[in-house]
Amino acid sequence: MSRYAKVTMWLLGAWFVVTLAASGLHLYQNAPNQPPLALGLAALTPLIVFFVWFAGSASFRKFTMSLSPRVLTLVQSFRIVGFVFLVLASYNILPRLFALSAGWGDIAIGATASLAAFNLATPARRRGFIVWQILGIADLVNAVLLGTLSGVIDPHGIPPSAMTVLPMSLIPTFGVPLFLILHVICIAQALRWPVQQIGHVAQQSFSTAG
Repeated sequence: MSRYAKVTMWLLGAWFVVTLAASGLHLYQNAPNQPPLALGLAALTPLIVFFVWFAGSASFRKFTMSLSPRVLTLVQSFRIVGFVFLVLASYNILPRLFALSAGWGDIAIGATASLAAFNLATPARRRGFIVWQILGIADLVNAVLLGTLSGVIDPHGIPPSAMTVLPMSLIPTFGVPLFLILHVICIAQALRWPVQQIGHVAQQSFSTAG
């Protein structure tokens, strides 16, 4: 397991450096009337690599299942910086429909991440834990869709071009895929929590309360 931990850390570091360099070279920028193909490719590539690796390697799946769901969920607290979207929208740097939805969604997930980590990341509260993770995924998907379609929804409005340059370009190319992967791992872990363990934990809690 330590081997996979080292490989994962190296891959995360390399991923961050590559996307940072690509942003610095303005490789993600595109004309306002063109779809953000380079940005989309940068966001999809790590997801494809993860899902192929997860599906094809039993030892990698075992490693991901050994990670702490509490820690993985706490990482989502960083999404509280979604207030930046609101600030940029107030200065007409990002389209309001996209920025307000993505911003408030991230703030909600980031603000409740610690609650989910410490109160829901147990077999006894598996359903609530999974629901919270799904809401986190829905927020990310909603943000990506609105960011991509904002030019179609309002062709004469403010383009989301700020998301293609530093530092905002790190969000769709690094932050969004990483947060999505963490959500998926947590759901996969929760689905493997044994039902009898849920009953046992609930019974223990009831006995303690009594």
